Amino acid sequence: MDRASALTRPAASSQITAASMSNGPGPSLSPPPANGGGHPPAPAQATTIKPNDLRGILKYVPRFQGQIFIIAIDGAIIADENFSNLLVDIAVLRSLGIKIVLVHGIGHQLQELSVLRGVPITNNDGTGITDPATLDLSIRAGSRVSHLILEGLTQNSLKAVITNAVRALPVGIIRGVDQQLTGKVERIDKDFVLELIAQQVVPLIAPIAFGPDGKSLRVNSDLLAAEVAEALHATKIVYLTPHAGLEINGSVRREIAVAALKKLLDAHPEHIAEPVRSKATHAVKAIETGTPRVHIVDGRIFDGLLNEIFSNEGVGSLVYGNDYQQIRKAAKRDVRLIYNLTRAAVKREELLHRTQQAIEKNIDQFFVFEIDENIIACVTLYTYPDKPQLAEIGSLYVLPFYHNRGIGKKMVEYACLQAKERGVTTVFALSTQSYGFFSSVCGFEETTKDALPDARLKLYEDNGRNAKVLVKQLG
Repeated sequence: MDRASALTRPAASSQITAASMSNGPGPSLSPPPANGGGHPPAPAQATTIKPNDLRGILKYVPRFQGQIFIIAIDGAIIADENFSNLLVDIAVLRSLGIKIVLVHGIGHQLQELSVLRGVPITNNDGTGITDPATLDLSIRAGSRVSHLILEGLTQNSLKAVITNAVRALPVGIIRGVDQQLTGKVERIDKDFVLELIAQQVVPLIAPIAFGPDGKSLRVNSDLLAAEVAEALHATKIVYLTPHAGLEINGSVRREIAVAALKKLLDAHPEHIAEPVRSKATHAVKAIETGTPRVHIVDGRIFDGLLNEIFSNEGVGSLVYGNDYQQIRKAAKRDVRLIYNLTRAAVKREELLHRTQQAIEKNIDQFFVFEIDENIIACVTLYTYPDKPQLAEIGSLYVLPFYHNRGIGKKMVEYACLQAKERGVTTVFALSTQSYGFFSSVCGFEETTKDALPDARLKLYEDNGRNAKVLVKQLG
């Protein structure tokens, strides 16, 4: 899902995984953490990248080079056995010229220290009251986690610096309750962080900020990642968590528009699983303040970070701004992509065969649906000069991975809207295998071939496909 090119998962014999490049077990404060229900986490999955998919990755290197990614790592992931593999993934991103800033959490380690030392804590995520004892343990946990990350980055030949780039103010009194030493971000010293990046150093930012008097305040790491992304004009945030993704009503949503997520948070926040609700909230904040995309990824998955960034499908959840998904008029540069997109449907006789030359000749008839600059669906709209009130919708195709997401319906609706703007009152479609979709989903009605214009009727009879003719009146 940033999702740049569709990477398939081959058999184990052809795996190239981050784990194969690992320097051994990652540093950990404890055994792998339990999930929210108190049960052991699901075992990390191994995803794979085929050698020939490396061309697909390299194709997107120029687009990603020089961009800033904020990688926000939960404390539970730092304690997970996959942590060392994640650091290899980060080293790979750095080698491709992507600028990385690391923000880490400490909730898991803070809870451990609380139990180990017998010191009760007032909250573990930096969103509630932070009393002096909790802050003291937070500073100790933060120092330990930062050091573990530094060790791992050093093993991967990366330079890194623990920064004091976050300035904060006390949250103060909320609903009559003093939040004590919990902080809210006042500003990020972006010049300092950008200078580190320019010197090929990975900035490491802990969830401990500094007040006007230089003393420490505890901040929430999800919020911190969003604030850092805004200050640095980052391209994306990747939250690495011990959860499969953004769980809504019991199932993981692979992608969701920020407007839909914001509406859900406002109306029914309980529909979002509690462990990832904070990330959902701050994903909305980040996108509204200029970060185009936010990913929520299971950090326990081998290769997960790379597959999330360099595949259309991804392995986690993507929250995107309004500029992420769009339908646009096709251009000549899209000819080969449209040809490759529809080739499988042509083989199944779902669509008529068109050569690349034919597509290029009629490229002005095509509209395409993009996800992160990748074409995943297309449709054509053809008007008849001798019958200006009639138009044909054709070549509708959506990649199978994106079926059942309303994209096909949206393409047809968009084509109908374009037709209406041109003064068309009736549209028709010909289909051999998808007529049920046109009739039940898009509101078309079956008619006879006599409804076709003379020129189209001749082609219909010559090709022998005996497609059903469907028609729709535009109100």
